[in-house]
Formats: sequence, structure tokens, C-alpha cells
Amino acid sequence: MRATAGFRTSSLVRGRRMLRSAAGLALACAAVATLTSCSMEDASCGGGEYGVITVGSTGQACVPKGEEPPKGYTRFPEGKEPKRVGDKWDLYWETHTIDEKGDIIDAPDDK
Repeated sequence: MRATAGFRTSSLVRGRRMLRSAAGLALACAAVATLTSCSMEDASCGGGEYGVITVGSTGQACVPKGEEPPKGYTRFPEGKEPKRVGDKWDLYWETHTIDEKGDIIDAPDDK
């Protein structure tokens, strides 16, 4: 009987240690996420890339810096590039686009 009681105590202790370890890990992850400013906001493009917009539509893509935009895309006007998902310019370009002449126009309705 004594062996069974010892086994239960040992399992209980191991279970508590595992819970404490899991709780500690979760707390550490939350602290890292809080301390790093980039964890809550998604960048529009990755490092070494810049954003482009589809001519005549609201589609967007990312292009490696130093390369020209692919056919059918153009660069955003200087100072009006979205930097983060949901920022002022990201929201603006949901309803606006650039035409073939390079003018900013209202985006066509997709209805």
C-alpha cells in the first residue's frame, strides 16, 4: 500500500510542476510580446521590400527593393505608402487607386 500512495504523490507533484512550467512559459511569452513593438502590428511588406498597387484596382503586392514593379502595378505616391496593415494609408487605398496616367482616383465598385 505504501508504494501506491507514493506513486500518487509523485504523479501529483509532477502534474503541479508541469502546470507551473506551462504557466511560466505563457507568462514569459506574454512579456516578450509586450516588450517587442512589432508583435501586435503586421507590416505591409517585409524588410527589403516596398509596396505597390494594381493600376486601376485596389490590389497590392510587395516587390524587392531595387526592382521595378511588375506589369500592371505601380508604386504608391511618395508619402502615401502603407507601412502597417490597418494604418491610415492602408485604409485609404482600400477605396482609392491609381489610373494609367498616374492620377489618384476612386476605386471602382466591385458590385
